[in-house]
Formats: sequence, structure tokens, C-alpha cells
Amino acid sequence: MTGTPRRGPDGPSGLPTEFADDVLEVVDTIPEGMVLTYGDIAELLGRGGPRAVGTVMARYGSDVPWWRVVRAGGYFPQGHEEQALAHYREEGTALVRGQIDGRRVDLASARWSEPRLPTAVEGHRGG
Repeated sequence: MTGTPRRGPDGPSGLPTEFADDVLEVVDTIPEGMVLTYGDIAELLGRGGPRAVGTVMARYGSDVPWWRVVRAGGYFPQGHEEQALAHYREEGTALVRGQIDGRRVDLASARWSEPRLPTAVEGHRGG
């Protein structure tokens, strides 16, 4: 990059920043049937916060398994509940009230308990 300070989730060219790339890398590693919350991802990266992760997902998340990132309490990604539910059923993700009528992910069962930073992201942590 040119050394120009970045502001927000977009770099000077409108392309994803290093933070956005890191968020997407993490999301891409979440196994089928498992989820992380927006806050889990921010904590794993050691920077940003749930809203920053949500902004990245809203802008760039369509090419990664976006349904594996849920809101606190296991609530589905807002505005995409029906699509997410179809993915959860297909992957066997544990839901509250069962897989037929569930409307929240069962975080006690489906939260990925041992997330790891992808190798490409490790050098960016805390930066």
C-alpha cells in the first residue's frame, strides 16, 4: 500500500482494508455446522469490535460463509434470516427449538470452541 492512513473499513481505493481481509479469512475457516459471533471474531483478531466486523460482513461477506457469523445470543444475520436458516438446516447447525422451527443458533452447541487465526492473519494481530 501507499502508506496512506485508512479510515473505516475501506482503503483509499474503496477496496477492503487489511482488517476486512482478516475478518473474511477468519469467516472462511469456520467449519460447517459451527458459528462465531461478530464479537468472537473481533476478539480473535485482537482489534475492531462487533460493529466493525458487521460492517465488513455487510460490505464484503457475500463470498464467504456469512451465515456462520451470528449476532450475540445466536440470532441470525439480520435481514437474511430465511437464507441463513436454509444453510443451518443443510449443515446441521444446532438451533434453539430444533432444526424445523428454530430461530436462533444454539451457541452452547454450535459456537466454534477452538477458533484459530489463519496463518495469513497471524502477522496482523493487534495491528
